[in-house]
Amino acid sequence: MIEDTNLAARARAEAIAKAQRHAEENAGPSRVLDTSSPFVAALASLSKSDKAADGSGHAAPAAPPAPAPAATAPAPVPVSTDPRAPSVADGGTPVEGSALSEEELTQLTADIVAALKSVYDPEIPSDIYELGLIYKIDISDSRWVDIDMTLTAPGCPVAGEMPVWVENAVNAVPGVAGTTVKIVFDPPWDQSRMSDEARLAIGMF
Repeated sequence: MIEDTNLAARARAEAIAKAQRHAEENAGPSRVLDTSSPFVAALASLSKSDKAADGSGHAAPAAPPAPAPAATAPAPVPVSTDPRAPSVADGGTPVEGSALSEEELTQLTADIVAALKSVYDPEIPSDIYELGLIYKIDISDSRWVDIDMTLTAPGCPVAGEMPVWVENAVNAVPGVAGTTVKIVFDPPWDQSRMSDEARLAIGMF
């Protein structure tokens, strides 16, 4: 019985020594391990979830955190570069008979004329200002605008609509409090009231 025990112990010792020698022979970095060996089979039983899959057997370093997105600057707010004309109280030039300064009246008049030039007679390819249909523009101290205008003919098909077009255009001018448009036929309109620009537009030159 003792002899059998000694034989078994020697057999186990020889098996362990053989496994160690086999592992040492195949541990070189340029050698391919024999996957049939007991040593390699033991390594394969390790949990892969605890090791990095980079072939080194070491835990993979933690990935660096993603950089924070760059802050986006807000879009600049547009600033108007068209200052309003100064009032008399702000140093504007006084005008006799008016509470508005000369600069205010000049600017309002120019803006009103520009608005009138956006209104066209549907029968003539020219705006109503260049056609000479505007007889009077009066600006009150309260910035209310009174306009006297005429039509190319009393029977103009847009006689009822034209004053509304003019009123809407002038009311859109900054600083205008309101507009009243009056249609007059005295004096009657004729082609002599047309500007050179209007004459060119309708082919009179």
